[in-house]
Amino acid sequence: MATQIGTPSMTPPMGGGIPSWVPTEARHYLSHVEMGRPIRALARSADCHASTILRQIRKIETRRDDPLVDDALETLGRVSRNKMIINKDKMPMTQAANPSMPDDETLTREARRILRRLCETGAVLAIAAEMEKAVVVRDGASGASTRTAVVDRPIAQAMALKGWIATNGGGRISRYYITAAGRTALEQLLEVDSPRGPDGFAEAQTSFQGQGYDDDDEPVKRGARRMRYNLAESPLAALARRRDKDGTQFLTDTLVQAGERLREDFELSQMGEKITQNWERFLTPGGDGAPASFAGSAPSAARARVASALAELGPGLSDVVLRCCCYLEGLETTEKRLGWSARSGKIVLRIALMRLRKHYDETLGPGSAMIG
Repeated sequence: MATQIGTPSMTPPMGGGIPSWVPTEARHYLSHVEMGRPIRALARSADCHASTILRQIRKIETRRDDPLVDDALETLGRVSRNKMIINKDKMPMTQAANPSMPDDETLTREARRILRRLCETGAVLAIAAEMEKAVVVRDGASGASTRTAVVDRPIAQAMALKGWIATNGGGRISRYYITAAGRTALEQLLEVDSPRGPDGFAEAQTSFQGQGYDDDDEPVKRGARRMRYNLAESPLAALARRRDKDGTQFLTDTLVQAGERLREDFELSQMGEKITQNWERFLTPGGDGAPASFAGSAPSAARARVASALAELGPGLSDVVLRCCCYLEGLETTEKRLGWSARSGKIVLRIALMRLRKHYDETLGPGSAMIG
């Protein structure tokens, strides 16, 4: 069951397809502007003073300068107007819902993925008026930008309306940054998915740590993988800033993109079906690394791509990319877990990323873009 972050305890009874994630002040604004409910009536329903409702309505009105917020309110306004027409004509209520607005479960799942990306150093969400999707890009050490995620426009609208992202200027392309409220929401989402153990460490991504499937497709219970990581950046991003003795980048942009591609497929594979994949077999020397057979859905196809890439790398190399790029495990922790000598992990990781880049070039074509 998805966790709803920031869902108000008392909201006006709007119904008609308005998702429950919509903030209280936005509901009051829509009730007053779109449905014509008096401010005093809203105040009685919310058990507060009329001036409180008035301040909330004015606050939302000033936020309409934000393109995503304005689009979200316009879409929700159409839902409210459809509700009034349906109630008047006694039409089926199902026609009131607008499919372009995400439900609670979809928003929670997508926000967990996108907000984590926006927490990384130098990451912004970029979107233009004519774009159906927004992209998250991150500036690299050499000044080049790397696309790390793609998100549907309605999801970006919802996150802007909830105040999780905000823009600091206009232009043809709007650039959004994660806010303090967005960081707080992300921490709550991660705590729900990865409850803290007695030592205070957060658990790893639950879709792959709690149970896997063995060769007979029987669920296998596994111990919790505990780790602590920095939300501001992945281990790969931190390593990309390092330079060799001659001043060249330790990891080129193409190697960073290969690791980000693997992580993107890894995250995509956790969406959709309630099916987990046993990645632990890639962390076991001598284990069967052959990719499993998957169905044709997008998450299943992503699982197949991850399994194929890890099988191509083989033991050792697949260990380090899975831990550092997918589990976001730090290099020092990885070296200790694998019994490697200190400062050897970055060399093995670079070799693994070279092999991974070659694998993507051979299977997907040179310079293949991430899928989002």
